[in-house]
Amino acid sequence: MADCSGFYIFTADMKYLRWLLFPFSLLYGLVVIVRNWLYDAGIFRSQKFNLPVISVGNLEVGGAGKSPMTEYLIRLLKDNYKLATLSRGYGRKTKGFISIKYQVPSIKTREAETHNSPLATQIGDEPAQFKRKFPDITVAVDENRVEGIKKLLPDHELILMDDAYQHRAVEPGLSILLFDYGKLNQSPLLLPAGNMREPFSGRWRAQIIVISKCPQQLTLSEQALIAEKIKPLPYQQLFFTSIGYQLLQDMEGRPTDTVIDKDTTIFLLTGIANAEPLVQYLSSRTPHIIHHNYPDHHPFTLKNITKLAAEYSACESQKKVIITTEKDAQRLEESWFNPGLSTADQVPVFVIPIRVEFLNGTGDRFDQLITEYVREHTAHNGIH
Repeated sequence: MADCSGFYIFTADMKYLRWLLFPFSLLYGLVVIVRNWLYDAGIFRSQKFNLPVISVGNLEVGGAGKSPMTEYLIRLLKDNYKLATLSRGYGRKTKGFISIKYQVPSIKTREAETHNSPLATQIGDEPAQFKRKFPDITVAVDENRVEGIKKLLPDHELILMDDAYQHRAVEPGLSILLFDYGKLNQSPLLLPAGNMREPFSGRWRAQIIVISKCPQQLTLSEQALIAEKIKPLPYQQLFFTSIGYQLLQDMEGRPTDTVIDKDTTIFLLTGIANAEPLVQYLSSRTPHIIHHNYPDHHPFTLKNITKLAAEYSACESQKKVIITTEKDAQRLEESWFNPGLSTADQVPVFVIPIRVEFLNGTGDRFDQLITEYVREHTAHNGIH
């Protein structure tokens, strides 16, 4: 019989590997710098559009809170504008432009053929999350963002581009650049030796910089030290945000009355870039956490789920729950309800939603910057 003790995964020291990869980072950096210079000099053309386009992104690989920020913008703007989100659709099994306007249909594609495929398979986990949470907006994906925006233009007043800071082919009217608080002191090495997609100097293209995932008790003096490190330019606005964890929901997004206390054993299932803030939050509620941790965008297999369900069933704790993130829940549906998993119906899964919370009461100022930009660049306000 398995007990419910947690476990730790130790990874090898990456120091020497990083040194071996450093020459490739120099080459990668040269390519990125030349590419950006060609765009900045106008040799490579960036497309502008006659409607508000807001880009949300970061300089490094991994999660800095782009999706929660995009959701924040959706909540702020969706009631007044015909809004569409546009993403690449990372991890989807389709190609080209797909737009989902009014519902969650079964899409027939060359890859999906004629059977009903989960929404995350069709458009990617993050766009699927947007559509399930905000069914009245248009959610679109396209590897070619320029062509994607052109297809969305006739029926929309506003485009939100998720994870598009390095997509220079589109020149957004407003760029929001995120920095993960927990990674501010990491080495700024470029890929593949480090995690940076482009040099720190690339921050100049943003009008708004957000330090995300901050402790809620971050002091003003600590914020001042971070501002000195980031060195926002005169035209850039700097904000600090934290993660606000919401009440647990079921897989259909319905609130539950499940409460976590010190006697609860949590089986945590994640396939996101950085699960550490969530682990820290849950650890403040209970010391009993068993973390099934997978890489970002991991396609959960029947084997993964069977293992989790077996451990859950074998655990003798009187209070036990399985918790996953909203993003992971989009991919989980594909395997969790697979007919091959006979125990699925007996093993409930709870989802923990998150929201962006601005520190120091600066949310109103952020909202004003966004709404004023959209209002000034929208030809017909509030048309539905």
